[in-house]
Parts: sequence; structure tokens; C-alpha cells
Amino acid sequence: MAATRLIAMHMNKGKSIQQCIKDRTDYAQNPEKTERGQLVSSYECDPKLVEEQFAVSKREYLQKTGRKYNGDVIAYQIRQAFKPGEITPEKANKIGYETAMRWTKGRHAFIVATHIDRAHIHNHIIYNSTNLNCDGKFRDFILSGVALRKVSDIVCIENGLSVITPRRPSERSKRTVYPSRKSFREEIREAIDICMEQKPKDMDELIKLLLEMGYECKRGKYVSLKGKGQRKFLRMRSLGAGYREQDLEKVFAGEASFIPNPKQDKNEVMTPVKDEPKIDMLLDIQAMIAKGKGPGFERWAKVHNIKQMAQTLLFLEEHDIRDYADLEARAKSASERFGEITTRQKELEGRLEEIATLKKHIINYSKTKDVYAEYRKSGYSKRFFEEHREAITLCKAAKETFSKIQGNIPKIKELNLEYGQVLQEKKQTYAEYRQAKKDMKDYQTAKYNVDLFLKFEEQRNLSEKQKTTEHTR
Repeated sequence: MAATRLIAMHMNKGKSIQQCIKDRTDYAQNPEKTERGQLVSSYECDPKLVEEQFAVSKREYLQKTGRKYNGDVIAYQIRQAFKPGEITPEKANKIGYETAMRWTKGRHAFIVATHIDRAHIHNHIIYNSTNLNCDGKFRDFILSGVALRKVSDIVCIENGLSVITPRRPSERSKRTVYPSRKSFREEIREAIDICMEQKPKDMDELIKLLLEMGYECKRGKYVSLKGKGQRKFLRMRSLGAGYREQDLEKVFAGEASFIPNPKQDKNEVMTPVKDEPKIDMLLDIQAMIAKGKGPGFERWAKVHNIKQMAQTLLFLEEHDIRDYADLEARAKSASERFGEITTRQKELEGRLEEIATLKKHIINYSKTKDVYAEYRKSGYSKRFFEEHREAITLCKAAKETFSKIQGNIPKIKELNLEYGQVLQEKKQTYAEYRQAKKDMKDYQTAKYNVDLFLKFEEQRNLSEKQKTTEHTR
């Protein structure tokens, strides 16, 4: 685990840029803290001349651009601290160097000094605010600290260090006034218990009772419920034995009795299905990466790219996904959501085309109806038709379209109003479409990476078992 902090370095009053940088770099490179300078590395600069080289780059920047700011940032410092006993000083320096390289994208000179004077090994990374070309500067941005932590976490995961810790309800409960609050699933189970006491005849009647209690219901392939305070719907199939749709249907059919047992249900929810990958993806996969050394792991890392797996683990942490079933369900839900929005987009686009076509026919009819009336009076004369072929054809097409409309033909004003409303909905839906597409891609990519990793781990375990069996023979 590594804690990170980004610090902007400004000029001190009465000191030059070179003196200010020297004060910080001298502290970072303190021989007593860096094993006499053995734990200092650098990129595009000499650690012994770093303050002079940084100052020269700033003078060149001023000559090239002519830009000078009051209170300008002369350099940035990253502090990166590791968990005690988890890492060697040499590896810490290597991780600090890789973190700085990715954070600056190789565009800024920097030094990395690893301190070992405390219980926790930590890095002082100082990089020049002026880039290597001396034509631009690093600009801090909103949530840069969060972005830096993600970069550091990815590098740590790739090197087998712990980043993600298990959830500890006991610790979280200290921060809240209500430590014994029931989970949403427990509340839903208790609500179902109350409703079942009223002897509903079927699922529809049960849902009606739950709606009266203030729950929202979403019915599709699965029945999902959302109560007060819930941010998302929970599927009934996740409530455990006795509360799933198929269990309740058996009760309604008289094939089983409804016996509330919250403790048993809670345990069953936590028990994985047989043959389903049993993992806490944030911990188990991380542990596999940490122990997975040797030729086999190196081959996998080349094929799969360990960086993708590190990013996937951080994605799972951010979305609090701890088991495979949850990941699978979310990936499926994201795909279904994307499909629904895509279908709605097509419906709206189709309606816009219908309105545009109908408007065109109404306008054409108003322009050609008199010609068509003359055509009828002529007894549908071929000569008259040839002379007014285009107008008569347009009028016929309009009349054919009108014959398919039930009721009165809408007015142009009404169609314009509807077109504007449909177009507005299409724009709103398109924003949802882009988000749904991103969610689907993110979840499916995460699931793909996890599946690929677990498949490799399964094959490796099988190979080890076969070697063990052959050896015992």
C-alpha cells in the first residue's frame, strides 16, 4: 500500500529560484536518510546539479515564451509512503521512479529519493514544473491528488504490493451514529414477512402490498425492489432462500410453506454457487499477482498485460464489487440497459422520419390537390396526366399516406410541436446512451479481464497438481 500527496513548491521570500529548489532537493537527498545517496535516482537531470539545471530551464522558458507569473510554482513534490515491512528500499525507489515517469509522461525532469529513517519507507519525488522543451509548464488540476493516487496504485499492484484492503464493517460502524443499522436486504425480507402474513394469492398481490409500504418495483426478466434510502434496485433473487421469486411462486402454488428465517437467508446469500469462481476480486486476485512469479506468470503478463489487470482491480474497488456474481450481474445489467436505450433511440429516430415524411406529404398535397381535381374532371385523361405527371404522382402518394392514418390528418403546427418534443427527448436519450455505452464497455472489460486471469490461474493450479501427482508416482 502507498499513500501519496502532491505538493506545489513556491519561491520563498528573499531567496532565488535556485536556492529554493536546493533547500528541498538537499533535504530529499540527505545522505543519512538515503544510504549515502545510494537510494537516489533521476530522470533527465543530475541529482548533484538538479537545482542549477532546473533554474536554467526556467530562464530558457522565459526567453522562449516571455511569460512570467507572480507566485509561480517552481517545482512539485510527490510524497509516496509505503506500508511498514512490505517493501525493500530498492524496490520502493523503483516504484517511485515508475510513478513519476507515468505521472509526468516523461516530459519533466525529476529526482526520486527514498528515505529509510522511519518505520515506513517513503519517497520524495521532486519534478521540474517546466517541461524538457522549456516551452510549457505542468499545470495542477482539480482532483489531481486522486489521479496521482490512481497512478501510484496501479504501479503498486503491478509490483505485487497491497493497495486494496478488505471491508471492515466494525471500523466503518465507528464513523456512524447507527452502528447496528440493518442492511437493505434485511429490510426488504422483513417487509416481505409482513406482507406474507396477509396471505397474498400471487406475486402481483405481493408486489401491490409492497408498493403500499412505500417500495418501488421494477418488473422485467427479474423482479427488483427499491425502498427508502436505497440508491439502486435489488433483485429478489439476491435475497436468499425463501425470498426469491421461484421460492415464493411455490408458496403461492401451495407446493411449499413460507417460513421466514433471516439468518439462514443471509448465510445463503453469502455462499457462492457451486462451480462459480469464489473470489474476493480485490484481495484474491491481488494475492495471486503478488505470489505469481516465474516463467508461467511472465508469459501471462506478456499476453494479458498486467497493467490492464491493475486498472481492472481499481475499477472494482471504486464500484465496490467484491464477488464474481456481482460483477457478472452488473455487466449483464449494463448490457441490457444499453440495449434498451439503443432501442429507444431507434424508435425516436423512426418517429422523426415519420413526422418529416408526413409533413412533406401534407405540403405536397396542398400544392397539388387543385391539379388532381382537374385531372379527375378530365376523366383521368392520359394526355392531362402526361402534362402534369409530377404533380399528380405527388398528390397520389400523399393521399395513399393519409389513408393509413386513423382519425384526422394532423396539422403542420401540431407536427412541428411533436417534432421538437421528440427531438428534445432524443438529445436527452443520447446523453444516457453515451453513459450506458461507457458503463457496458467498462463492466464487460472488467469481467473479461477477470475471466482471463482466473482461467490462467486455474490452468496453473491444474498444471501444479499434475506435476505433484507425477512426482508422487
